[in-house]
Amino acid sequence: MASETPRLRCSSQGSVLVVEFSDRDVLDDVAIRQINSELVRQIEAAKTVHVLICFRGVEHLSSAALGTLITVNSLVKKRSGQLRLSNIKGTILEVFRITKLDRLFQIHDTSEQALAAFPKS
Repeated sequence: MASETPRLRCSSQGSVLVVEFSDRDVLDDVAIRQINSELVRQIEAAKTVHVLICFRGVEHLSSAALGTLITVNSLVKKRSGQLRLSNIKGTILEVFRITKLDRLFQIHDTSEQALAAFPKS
């Protein structure tokens, strides 16, 4: 099951919903609201409760996008799932560290590492 939405590319890898951003810059409020609603819709429609969000290709991320990630994390946890993040570039990763969100999220260098770290179902 692969689906293309304006802001996200979603596919399944085994029991994991894999989400990648279509945009290099995730900055403006309209885009972030679209991403939020698309993520929520994809997660609620998915059979699985494990989600990997891959940041490959993302150069800039606003603080509002961080809020969306926190919302998505809560939704996944409510369904007894896990959210993992991967491929976060240096400057964005630094924002995660400064805001201490690197303690909230499980962040992996590559999507392959993140996928391997999910529990096998």
